[in-house]
Order: sequence, then structure tokens, then C-alpha cells
Amino acid sequence: MPANESAKAQKFREMTEAPLEPLICRMAVPTIISMLITSFYNMADTFFVGKIGTSATGAVGVVFPLMAIIQAVGFFFGQGSGNYISRQLGAQHEEEAERMASTGFFSSLVAGLLILALGLLFQNPLCHLLGATSTIFPFARSYLRYILIGAPYMTAALVLNNQLRLQGNATYAMVGLVAGGVLNIALDPLFIFVFGLGIAGAAIATILSQLVSFVLLLWGVRQSGGIPIRLRLFSPSRARFLAIVGGGVPSLCRQGLASVAITCLNTAARPFGDAAIAAMSVVTRVSQFASSALIGFGQGYQPVCGFNYGAKRYDRVTRGFWFCIKVSSGVLVALAVLGAVFAPQLVALFRADDPEVIRIGARTLRLQCLSFPLLGWVILCNMLLQNIAMTVRASIVAAARQGLFFIPLALILPYFAGLFGVQLCQPLSDLCSFVLSAALTIPVLRELSRAGGQ
Repeated sequence: MPANESAKAQKFREMTEAPLEPLICRMAVPTIISMLITSFYNMADTFFVGKIGTSATGAVGVVFPLMAIIQAVGFFFGQGSGNYISRQLGAQHEEEAERMASTGFFSSLVAGLLILALGLLFQNPLCHLLGATSTIFPFARSYLRYILIGAPYMTAALVLNNQLRLQGNATYAMVGLVAGGVLNIALDPLFIFVFGLGIAGAAIATILSQLVSFVLLLWGVRQSGGIPIRLRLFSPSRARFLAIVGGGVPSLCRQGLASVAITCLNTAARPFGDAAIAAMSVVTRVSQFASSALIGFGQGYQPVCGFNYGAKRYDRVTRGFWFCIKVSSGVLVALAVLGAVFAPQLVALFRADDPEVIRIGARTLRLQCLSFPLLGWVILCNMLLQNIAMTVRASIVAAARQGLFFIPLALILPYFAGLFGVQLCQPLSDLCSFVLSAALTIPVLRELSRAGGQ
């Protein structure tokens, strides 16, 4: 038996037969580290740009929706192809998994090139659309221009990351992301302050770091013994694109609507000045960092879920889900308490010289901490439904938190409650999303339990 075939057979046995809870934890460690580092270097931009001024800090928040769109496209092709690959490997259909891997990768490159071309063509109106004030606009345009240049390989890197992770090779996926994250943290002060490039330096540091991540992820594909990426295996077909849509639309909804939600948040905060936009930018980064460990833990469950669903081991699918819910709920309660207690200090890390940003940001963060423990249920429900190809339910859950509930709240609440209405949007959206995801997921869990003989 060839070495790579032996490795694939061993991976199948591990995913479908190894003790479940330790397996999920083992799969989750590299994905948690990856998510924390990725979130940390997103925060690094905000931290170092915060030394330039409040308007520059606001500009990072304004451009963040564009980065969310780039990530949405990457996750669409990465999760769409990766979930399909894990199910095919679970069913031991390796040739089809190989064709899907290359199809997802090269399709994402083309999509990234389209984002680059359209973004550069419409960069000025795009900055205004994203919520830039007249004082934030020049900073936002400078930052946005360079971020667009990295769009093609940023999307492709996310595809490689998701495919590696969903094949059970999360360690190699981690190496690529962590190396890029550490490099970004080192390059930010160098380009911003030493080279005197200001906010453009932060963007250049980001795209160079993402390029290094992309190269290392390509190396990881080769070294892991997993499914190779080859142009000759690029096999676009209606069936494969439908499979990508089925597995990727929930991620596209989640990430794409996050972009729209942040734009709505910036627009809602704009009447209250640059300090309000900067505060929302800081809180967004802090809350994403806090939730990144949860997402990483859930991502450790995803390949286990996909393999076992493909192998019809439904008992392991449901048992793994409830284990993740218990662990994540306990961790989120602890993080919510810490976030509420130290909210002013956390916001001051980014804008210590602006008391208005600290005041607005601290109250916003404390309100979000009230609903933070509910986030584990919402995210894990989405991951379960997405991995077992329940596209409609998964897409509704994915769209709920930052779309179905958040966007209407962001458009309505500020008119009745002013800035406090802006600050209430996320916690109220989280509560509504929790109720909706429970209604959509509990019947599925019951059906899986019956099929698994539990």
C-alpha cells in the first residue's frame, strides 16, 4: 500500500474509532492557536494604528468589512470544498475528494482577482459606503488600497487552511497562520513608525504576512500527505459547484453579513463622531479575540463530525456536539465575567489617551458580555448543520447573528435610543439568534440520536 494511502487509512480509523473527547481536544488545539493568533494580529493593526490617532483607529474599523468580505469568499470556497472533502474521505471516495480540493482552490483565486479589480476601480465610493467620515476617509482609502492587493492569495490561503483542517491535518494549517500572524505583529511597528508609512504601513505589513501564510500553507499541503493541489485536477462541474455552495453558503452568510453588519454599525455610530466609530472598532476586535478560541474549538469538532457523518457513525456526531457545548459554555461564562470587570482597561489598551473612546467602548463591551455565553450554542449549531450538509438550516443560523437580527436592530434602535441603541444591537441579536438556532437544531439532534441508536 503506498505511503499516502496508508496515511489516509490511518486518518480514517482515527476519526471514526479513536476515543471521542480526547480526539476533539487534540484536533482543537492547533485550530484554537490558529484562531487566537489570527485574531491577535487583527488586534495588532488596531493597537499600533491607535498610536496614530482616533481617525486612523476608526479607519481600520471602516475597512474591516472589506476584509470580512475577502474572508467570506475564502471561507465559502474553503468550507464548501473542505466539508465535502471530509465527507468523501469518510465514505472513502478519495478521487472525488482530490478533484474537489483543486476545484475549490483555483476557483477562490479567480474570485480574489475579481475583488481586487472591482475594489481598485471603485475604492473612493467604497470607502464612503463602508461608513468613513470626512476625517477618516483619507486613512481608510490608504489602508483599503493595499488590502485589496492581497485579496487573491488571502482567499486562496483560507481555502488551503480549511481543506487541511477538515482533512484532520490542523497542525499544518496552524503553522501557516501562526507564522503569518507573528510576522504581522513584528512588521506593524517597523512599517508604521520606523519606515514612516503610517496606516499604509499597517496594511502592507498585513498583506506581506498573509503572503507568507499562503506559501507556508502550500508547503503544508505537500508535507501533510493530504490531498494535493494540482491544476490538472481542477474539474469545475455543476455538481461540484453545487456541493461548494451547499457547504459554503453558511460561511458566506456568516462572514458576508458580518461585513454588512459592521458597515451598518459604523453608519449608525457615525452621527456620534469619530470616537464612537473608534470605540466600536476596538470592541469588535476585542470580542472577536475572545470568541476566536471558541471558534477554534468548534473547528476541532468539524473534521470529526464530517468523517463520522460520512461513515454513518451518527452516535459520535451527537456525542461530540454535546461535549463541545458543555466545554464552550463554561469557558464563555468565565470570559464574559472577565470582560465585564476589565472592560475599561481592555479598551484603554488601544486608545488610552481618549477618554471618550474608553467611556463608549467600555459600556459597549459590558453589554456584549451579557449575551456572550450564548455564542457557543449559536456557533456550534451552525458548524454541525453545515458539516452534515443541512444547507438551508445552517445558512439561516449563520445569517441570524450578524444579519437577520443585527442589521434591522442597527437600523432601528439608534433612532429610539441614540448611542445606547447602537450599543444594544449585538447583545439583543445574540439572544434572538440563540432562540432561533435552538429551534432549528434540536430536531436535527433528535433525528441523529435515533439514527445512531442512542
